[in-house]
Amino acid sequence: MQKLKMNDEVIIVAGKDKGKTGNIQNINDKRNNVLVNGVNMVKKAMKPSQDNPAGGFAEVERPIHVSNVMVVSPKTKKGTRVRIEERDGKKVRVAVACGSILN
Repeated sequence: MQKLKMNDEVIIVAGKDKGKTGNIQNINDKRNNVLVNGVNMVKKAMKPSQDNPAGGFAEVERPIHVSNVMVVSPKTKKGTRVRIEERDGKKVRVAVACGSILN
């Protein structure tokens, strides 16, 4: 069971976007990074094409390393670590800070 899942609300704890929050859009296990909505935006040069005849620059999101994000606790609304516990015979993710179960 993974500690991070798609659509988890996370907070950035390090880097240029420290303090921003967003939802996880994509997880890459091989590279240990996640794509967070609205975080780590960079400008990308776009060649002229049929869809974009003028070309120019576009703002795109880039992945961020998993060590730089923390799951937001549903009770405290702050970053928390995640623990995996067995409750009622099923493995569940639990926020360490408040003890609440994460979906």
